[in-house]
Amino acid sequence: MTVVAAAVIGYLLGSIPTGLLMGRLHGIDVRDYGSGKTGFTNALRLLGLRAAALVMAVDVAKGAAPVLIGHFLFDEPWAAALGGIAAVAGHTWPVFAGFRGGRGVATTFGAFFAMAPLAALPLLAVAGAVLAATRYVSLMSVAAVATGFISLVALVVAGMLPTEYLLFGVLAFLSVELSHVGNMRRLLAGTEPKIGQGGAPRGESGA
Repeated sequence: MTVVAAAVIGYLLGSIPTGLLMGRLHGIDVRDYGSGKTGFTNALRLLGLRAAALVMAVDVAKGAAPVLIGHFLFDEPWAAALGGIAAVAGHTWPVFAGFRGGRGVATTFGAFFAMAPLAALPLLAVAGAVLAATRYVSLMSVAAVATGFISLVALVVAGMLPTEYLLFGVLAFLSVELSHVGNMRRLLAGTEPKIGQGGAPRGESGA
């Protein structure tokens, strides 16, 4: 029951549509513009840095909170792992926003931070380096989550983290990587917008 409770809590927290709510405060539905997603990147295009930073902070917290609840309140590795992946699922398919959310990158980062701070360090380093070198948030997201996953696996193999955390690592990795397939195709074609670009209405951008 604790595992089920952690998953439900994680999904409901993840389903809080931060970007959508912030957009509505500015009088727009962010899903009608740019990528159509509700995360940091689209919020930055449409709402500016201050609003987008708040969106990211809350989305990160949505991933961290259920992991911490599973760890400290329920004292159960399965609860922490399932709470984290449920939060990512909630952000991606939010029940409070017609199941139209974001790609779950910030929420995945938050869960990584809460679950394995040591795995988060190389993740942050890769994220910063890739974004600084290319200005492609999509490439940064794919590379950083892959790095976090590899670091998590290494820590589990070394006996520093519970084996149950591998479930989160595998599912979160697959979720984020598969959600960026379209971005990777645009990168190869040279049509992927860089950070801050690509905020046209959906009908005009074709995104």
